[in-house]
Amino acid sequence: LNTRLEKMNADLEVIDQDINAKKNLIEDAKALIKKYSEQQKNVRNNREFNALSKEVEFQELEIELAEKQIKEYRAQIEQKKEVIEQTQERVNERQKHLDHKKSELDEILAETEKEEQALIKKSEEFQEQIEERLVNAYRRIRGSVKNGLAVVPVERGASGGSFFTIPPQVIMEI
Repeated sequence: LNTRLEKMNADLEVIDQDINAKKNLIEDAKALIKKYSEQQKNVRNNREFNALSKEVEFQELEIELAEKQIKEYRAQIEQKKEVIEQTQERVNERQKHLDHKKSELDEILAETEKEEQALIKKSEEFQEQIEERLVNAYRRIRGSVKNGLAVVPVERGASGGSFFTIPPQVIMEI
């Protein structure tokens, strides 16, 4: 949602730049109309006058087109602002939900911290009784797995931690 908001804000900036470009185009067209109107006063023949008239008409059409596009851009801006507002509300709701869940998680972690410390002490006691190579293999496996599970049950032909299927021969060996 945050990425979407950033993208929409970037789109708004692009539309603002387009509006400014169209306003500049209108100013240029007005300057050209003025120039062509001045030139019409000093024409020598009818063909030259018609050409200048067509140029003036063309510039007027350019102005109308640019104004129409500016209106369309403004409508797009309004629409995007509404979408941004709705998205911002959703982000705020999700942020509140996330904060609530984090506080719940912190409470649960605080409750289980004593139990965890007791289990770590027990684990250290048992490590002294087990061969060192097995303990090293256990630590290596726990460190490389996402969820930190090194010893899991085999349920329905798949390991409980990673859910990879295990061939029947390996299950028999386990």
